[in-house]
Amino acid sequence: MTALALSPDAPKTARPAAPGAGWLLRLHRPALYVWIGVVVVLAVGLVWLWGPLTDASAAAWRQYRVDCTDYRNCHYDQDSIVRYKSVYMYTTGALTALPFVVAAWAGAALFGRELEHGTAQLAWTQGLSPARWLATKLIVPTVLVAAGTGLLVALHRLMWSAGDGRIDTAKSWYDNLTLHTNGPTTVAFALTGLAGGALGALLLRRTLPALMAALGFVAATRFLADQLMPHLWPAVTHVTSLADGYRGSGLGVDSGLVTSTGAHIADPGCGATSASSTCKAVYADLNATGFYTTYHPESHYWPLQLTTTALVLAVVAALTVAAFVQLRRSTATVPRAGGKAAV
Repeated sequence: MTALALSPDAPKTARPAAPGAGWLLRLHRPALYVWIGVVVVLAVGLVWLWGPLTDASAAAWRQYRVDCTDYRNCHYDQDSIVRYKSVYMYTTGALTALPFVVAAWAGAALFGRELEHGTAQLAWTQGLSPARWLATKLIVPTVLVAAGTGLLVALHRLMWSAGDGRIDTAKSWYDNLTLHTNGPTTVAFALTGLAGGALGALLLRRTLPALMAALGFVAATRFLADQLMPHLWPAVTHVTSLADGYRGSGLGVDSGLVTSTGAHIADPGCGATSASSTCKAVYADLNATGFYTTYHPESHYWPLQLTTTALVLAVVAALTVAAFVQLRRSTATVPRAGGKAAV
């Protein structure tokens, strides 16, 4: 076989190198700086709560319990208590909103704008396959979002634990916002925003509709998680007498009346018989013998968190797979450098 020699002066067709993480970080450098700034500001606020504000508020509550028993000579540091509550509210609210911010950015800037303006399609003709384009745009932000949100969740958990039992007005572990910002479900919600932004942009190919779709995915996933979380782990049931009323503190699942046959029925809302004698006749007609409360105690916190996080991550995986399927369908005939269709 005779080898064909190429002249040193012959033109060579060089295939452009496929961009990687560095290309994506340069392209979205302003968003990266904003993300770092948000994480730093929230982290500073949570550390401030964790240390000085918690200590000052706890000291004020101790002073209140000692000096305000008769309310005639009551002196305590009310400003410290109010300051703790305010900063807690702002930081917890901001951390709760973070997955929605991630979703809005992913739907609008990370995916929607490039698809609407055609820059993504141009990249696919310059040596970057659509699949690698999508994978890079998902993997790099996933690492950054998971790391930043995970750090904030860990700090929030430490901050809340420092005040638990020391501050009378501290939020309970099952408060809806605290329940999620204290655990990995918030990280999973943020990843839902990324995957939802990718799918929304690939389906709609316009910036604003993709943004709205991403927000919708996060909102729907959070609603689903709130509804299913109490049922993802076996709850405990506590039965009390009609005179005692309901007992049991935690994440509620169900409550009502217990009849003489052991059946659980709806509560007519009368109240404990110790508080109202008229309720005795109501309960007698229903053949009721006591109250039942089905709930999750604090010891169920991590089982609930981990099962719910697994459920949300399954939603993230489904959205990601759907995004790749939609990408393959929409780019089956997109030409690449060299004349072949992109896949």
